[in-house]
Amino acid sequence: GAAGVSAPNVAGGDGRFFSSTKKGETQEIRLELQAASKDKKINAVKKVIANMTVGKDVSALFPDVLNCIQTGNIELKKLVYLYLVNHAKTHPDLALLAVNTFVRDAADPNPLVRALAIRTMGCIRVERITEYLCEPLERALKDEDPYVRKTAAVCVAKLHDISPDLVKDRGFLDLLRDLVADANPTVVANAVAALSEIADDDKGSDDVMGMSSAKLQKLLAALNECTEWGQVSILDALAKYVPEEAKDAERIIERVMPRLQHANSAVVLSAIKVILQYMHEALDPESEWCVGYRKKLSPPLVTMVRGGVPFCARRVDGVAVAPPRVACRRPRASLTARKTQVNTAEPELCYVALRNVNLIVQRDQRILENEIKIFFCRYNDPLYVKLEKLEIMIRLVSDRTVDQVLLELKEYSQEVDVDFVRTAIKAVGRVAVKLENAAQRCVNVLLELIKARVPYVVQAAVVVVANIFRRYPNRYESIIGALCENLESLDEPEAKEAMIWIVGEYADSIENADELLSGFLEDFRESEHAVRLQLLTACVKLFLKSPQRGEAQQMVQSVLSMSTECTDDPDLRDRGYIYWRLLSNDPEAAKAIVLGPKPPVED
Repeated sequence: GAAGVSAPNVAGGDGRFFSSTKKGETQEIRLELQAASKDKKINAVKKVIANMTVGKDVSALFPDVLNCIQTGNIELKKLVYLYLVNHAKTHPDLALLAVNTFVRDAADPNPLVRALAIRTMGCIRVERITEYLCEPLERALKDEDPYVRKTAAVCVAKLHDISPDLVKDRGFLDLLRDLVADANPTVVANAVAALSEIADDDKGSDDVMGMSSAKLQKLLAALNECTEWGQVSILDALAKYVPEEAKDAERIIERVMPRLQHANSAVVLSAIKVILQYMHEALDPESEWCVGYRKKLSPPLVTMVRGGVPFCARRVDGVAVAPPRVACRRPRASLTARKTQVNTAEPELCYVALRNVNLIVQRDQRILENEIKIFFCRYNDPLYVKLEKLEIMIRLVSDRTVDQVLLELKEYSQEVDVDFVRTAIKAVGRVAVKLENAAQRCVNVLLELIKARVPYVVQAAVVVVANIFRRYPNRYESIIGALCENLESLDEPEAKEAMIWIVGEYADSIENADELLSGFLEDFRESEHAVRLQLLTACVKLFLKSPQRGEAQQMVQSVLSMSTECTDDPDLRDRGYIYWRLLSNDPEAAKAIVLGPKPPVED
C-alpha cells in the first residue's frame, strides 16, 4: 500500500492479518497452526481467514486448520468452523474430513459447542454431509438446553432446503411441531419461523404448522416474552390461521393489539396484518368491533409514515429553518405551517412504510380515510416517496376531501421536477375518473393548467383530458377549444395520440377537425407507431361522421394509401386494409364498428 496508509481496522484491531505479503507465508502459517500455544493458533487461523477473505487459496491448510478444532477454546473453535463453512462450498471432499468432529462436538457437554456444531453442519450445503447431520440434529431438537433447541429448529429449515424428502422421512417436521409447544419462548419463535419457511418452500403440502387450539395458546403466551423478530414470526403464523369462531378471533385480536405500540415497525405491521386478516375473514367488517379496531390501527400507521417524532429540517443557531417550497405561486398558511417540520425517518424507511400502507388501504381504506393529510408531499421528499404518497392520496380521496386534494395537486403541478408534475396532473385525471361528483372541479383545474401554456404541463393535461372524455362522454367538450390552441406545443407521442383521439372522437363538433388532422398527416411517415394508428382511426372517424366535408374523403383516401402501401408496420397495414374493405363494402357496418360504444375507463 501507499506510505502512511494503515491497514483497515477489522474485527477490533485484527486488520494486521490482512497486511502480510511475505513469500512462504503458507509454510509459516502451517507451523503456527501446529504450535502448542493457543494464542499462536488463534492468530494463525485469523491469518488463514484473512487470506481466504481476500481471495487467496488456502485449501492446502485444510488438515492443519482442522486439527485445531480439537480444543476447548470457543473462540478458536468458532474461527475453525467459519473456515470450514466457507471452504466446504468449493472443496466438498475435504469437508467430509470434518464430519467426525462435528458429530463429536454435537455431543459435547458444553451447550455452546453443541449448538455451534449443529449450526455449522446446517450451513455446510453439501448433500453428502446431510446424512451425517440427521442423528445429531434429532438429538439437538430434544436437547435439554433451550439454546441448542432453538439453533436446531433453524437447522431443520436449512436441511429442508437441501433435502425436503429427508426431513419428512426422518420425522423432523413432527419434532419441529412439538417445539411450537416448548416452554422457552425463543425456541417457540424459531420453530415457528422454521415451519413458516418450510411452508413457503413447499407450497403444495398440507398445513405444515399443524395449528391447534393448544398451540395457539402457546404462541400467544410466547408472544409477550420472545424477541421482536420472534414476535414477527409468531404474528405472521397467526395471520395464516383464521379462527372459525368470531369470539376466538376477538380474543386473539385483543392479545395482539398491544403489539401496535411496539417500537419495531416490523412488529407493528405484522400485528396489523393479523388484525386485518381476522376482521375480514372471521368477523363482520361492519360490526362495532371492527369499527373500534380501525380506529386503533390508524395511529401506528400515521406514526410510521411520519417517522415517529417530527423534527426540524435544519437548525441555525438553535432556530428551526425550512427552505421555501419551489415555484409556489401563493403560499397557504396551513401549508406553510406543516412544512416547517419534516420526517425524522429516513426516506427509505418512509417509503417501505408507504408501500405497506398502500396495500393496507387497498384492503380497507376506511382505516386512514380521515388521515389523508399525512400523505401530502413535503418539499424535501425524494421523488419515489412523493409518487407513493400520490398513489395513496388517490386511493383515499373522497367527496369530502377532494377539494383539499385538488388544491395540493394543483400546487404540485407548479413544481420544478417534470416527472413529479406529470404524475400530479395524471392524478387529477384519476380523481376525476374515480369521483363523478368532482369531475367538473378536476376539469377546471386542468383548464387552468392548460391556459398556463407550459409545454410539458399542457401535454400531460391533454392525456388526462382524453381519459376524462372517455369516462364522461359528451359532457366537457367546452374545453376542446383550449386544447386546440396548444397543438404546436405537442411533441410527445402520448400527447399527440390523445389529441388525435379527441379530434377524431369529436370531429362532428370541431369545425376545423379536417385542418387539425391534416397538420398531423404531414408528418405521418415519421410519426411513432401509436400516433400513426390513432391518426388512421381518427381520419376514418372524420369521414364516417362528416362525409360531406370536401377534405374528408381525400384525407381518408390518402391515409389509407399510406397505411397499406407505404409502410412496413404490419399492425398499421392490417388496420388500413380492414378499414378500406369496411368502407368499400358496408359503410353502415364500418360506422357500427368504428363509432361503436367504448368500454368505460376506470382507475
